[in-house]
This record gives sequence, structure tokens and C-alpha cells, in this order.
Amino acid sequence: MAKRSTYLKFRERPSLDFAMSSVAAALDVSAGTIREARLVLGAVAPVPWRVPKAEAALKGQPANEATFAKAAEIALEGASPLTNNEYKVPLTKTLVRRALAQAAGVTTAAAR
Repeated sequence: MAKRSTYLKFRERPSLDFAMSSVAAALDVSAGTIREARLVLGAVAPVPWRVPKAEAALKGQPANEATFAKAAEIALEGASPLTNNEYKVPLTKTLVRRALAQAAGVTTAAAR
């Protein structure tokens, strides 16, 4: 079993900018299957936003690109961005896919 976690954030500039979106992911992967998952989104709500529905969708699934993409869709399901920040939805989906791949220790197209 491998328990790993990661934190990714996107900033417009590397210095002095607050994150436009961030994702924390923790996975317990055994024999290529996700046993446990924790997923938290940042900079998309007034407080960090845990997404238990996406966590549940990850459990028992293979640690691969298709699973990560599905979890990203579920994590942002029903998102209602404010005026002029609609860009955060696709940005955060990409960060979710990348964070999950990194936490799982797998290389995917989204992780590149």
C-alpha cells in the first residue's frame, strides 16, 4: 500500500500572487486500486472545500487518467462561479486531475 498526498496551486505569477485555485489530494493506493481518498479545493470558496462525493467516486477505482477525470467532473459538479471568474472551473478540474495523478504516483497526460 502507498499513502501519498500532494498540494498544487495555480498562480498567475510565481511571486506575490495568491492562488487562483488550489487542490490538496491524499490517496491510499494498493495494487493500482484506490482504497481511500481525500480531496479539498482551495480558492474556490470562502473556506477550503472538501468534496466527499468525488472522494467516494475514487474509492475502489483504478488509479488512472479516466478515474481522475471523472472525479474532477464530480468535484466541480454544480459549481456556480461568480461573474468574471468562470475560468476557475476548468482550471480547477485540471488541477484535480494533476493532483490525483501525482498523489497516486502515476504519469498521465493531465499530469504533464
